[in-house]
Parts: sequence; structure tokens; C-alpha cells
Amino acid sequence: MKKADAIARWQQLEPRQDPLPHMIPIPYKASGSTYGACGVRIDGTPEFIDAVLSNLKPLLDGENNVTRLGLVRNPVDGSKLGKSFDNAARQAEVCYIRLHVRGAQGAIVAALCHDHDDETNRYAQAVGVT
Repeated sequence: MKKADAIARWQQLEPRQDPLPHMIPIPYKASGSTYGACGVRIDGTPEFIDAVLSNLKPLLDGENNVTRLGLVRNPVDGSKLGKSFDNAARQAEVCYIRLHVRGAQGAIVAALCHDHDDETNRYAQAVGVT
């Protein structure tokens, strides 16, 4: 898609859409690359990441009795990869968010040990299960 087309599409979007109903969870015990799976990558200053996350709060209902959020947030450190990231922002971080199906044991533990009932109900409503 050309940049102009992408911007035009973006401008026509209805504001404040909930992305959770469209986030297809990664199957339990899936292996291999998650490239192309539904997910979010945010990188930049901690303040920038926090600002973007503040607009993605509906995704928090993905942490429930049926699904879990795969969430990783780390400092950007190219030295471990033998790379320099010359354009990285000060104190740069990267945050990845993916949705995963819980296995049977994980679902039982989540239901018994955590209070995820409200999140589970909202997730079910979001994906049209109720």
C-alpha cells in the first residue's frame, strides 16, 4: 500500500476502535515465528510507549481465564546483538504485545488463583461469544 493510500485509510477510520475483537490469539504451544500474527510493537522513549499504551487499554482484557497477554518491555540494547542503534531515542525501550490462548492448566490456574472473571466476560463480549 502506498503511503498516501495508507494515510487516507487511516484518516477515514472511526476513532477509539477496540482492537481486541480483531486480535486473533496465537494457539497454545504454537512454535515458530509470530511475524504476521496480530500484535503490537512500540519502540521509543518510555514516555512515548506509555502514551501509546494509554490508548490501548482495551487490550488489557486479553489477560483473562481463556487468553493471556504476551507482553515484553525491555531497554533497547544493541550491544548484545553486535549492533549500534544510532537513531534510537534516549533511554529507548521496545514493547511487544501478543495474545495467546491459555492451555488447560493455565486456564484453571487463572480461574482459581487470579480474579480475571470481569476481564473474561468483557473479552467474551468483545469477540461475540456471549
